Amino acid sequence: MIAFEETISSELIYKGKIIEVRVEQAKLFDREVTRELVLHNGGVCVAAFTDDDEIILVKQFRYPFKEGLIELPAGKLEKNEDHYSAGLRELAEEVGATPDIYEYLGVLYPSVAYLYEKIHIYYAKSLHFGETHFDDDEYIEVLKVPFEEAVEMVLNNEIKDAKTAAGILMIAAKRNKK
Repeated sequence: MIAFEETISSELIYKGKIIEVRVEQAKLFDREVTRELVLHNGGVCVAAFTDDDEIILVKQFRYPFKEGLIELPAGKLEKNEDHYSAGLRELAEEVGATPDIYEYLGVLYPSVAYLYEKIHIYYAKSLHFGETHFDDDEYIEVLKVPFEEAVEMVLNNEIKDAKTAAGILMIAAKRNKK
């Protein structure tokens, strides 16, 4: 049986520009427990494809890991922002693309033990390209990778980002069902 945990109290420990940290007390069947939470507004990523079945990826430096990571174009949501339009915005900003076809694939919870963040995943194709508009602190390399090669990159641990791996494998699984 899964135990529902009722929140008894919640204390804000830290409030930054991107995250909040809370310590909460929760009631189980027979005792109280402490839960530490990192709260984030969430994000969106887009698996966008060229007419040649190349998936568009971006490579950028990620400070926590001190390395450049390969990812789907993505971004954080502002408070109460619609993830559908945020995905279109991020695709335009990071890749300079707008799609004719844009479909919702689902939602990912990247780290369920302590992090409250939802990342929405979209699929896009029939792209029209224009100019990119990177944020002031973004330095991004745009990559076009044959899709089967991108799947291999996930399987060989060359793509380590969870949202990117999930998005690529979701699409691969859907293609294999056809």
